[in-house]
Amino acid sequence: MTSLPSTDFSDKFLDIAGEPVSFTPHSTYDKDGDCVEFLAKPDPFYGERIDDLVTVYRSQADNEIVGALIKGVKRFCEKVLTLYPGFGIEVQDGKVKVACLFRAKAWATPKADDKMLMITYRKLIEAAEAAEAEAGLCEIGA
Repeated sequence: MTSLPSTDFSDKFLDIAGEPVSFTPHSTYDKDGDCVEFLAKPDPFYGERIDDLVTVYRSQADNEIVGALIKGVKRFCEKVLTLYPGFGIEVQDGKVKVACLFRAKAWATPKADDKMLMITYRKLIEAAEAAEAEAGLCEIGA
């Protein structure tokens, strides 16, 4: 059995794989899981649950926020719409800006005196706004 020289293999692999795809911040709503995953950076990360709604994704390299998982989105939005009916104007064509979800949770949290939690929410809001992240929640606020 003969083997190809490593340069032949590398060249063939690169031809097949093509150019590396650049990362674009994004968010996705999973209807079955009723959650929104938001990724602002491509860093390897770990999750840190900060409350009943949000798990923050932090970079393994420097602990900075690189994204988040928002669970129970539909139920949370319905609750917020009951408490703050004006939130409905944030839902446009079945989509809501992810920053609005973070902002609504920060406003509705009973731990508003928890400065670290509020700083985390502020950073999440800033990251989501910079990424212009939206999530399609067609059934909310319609």
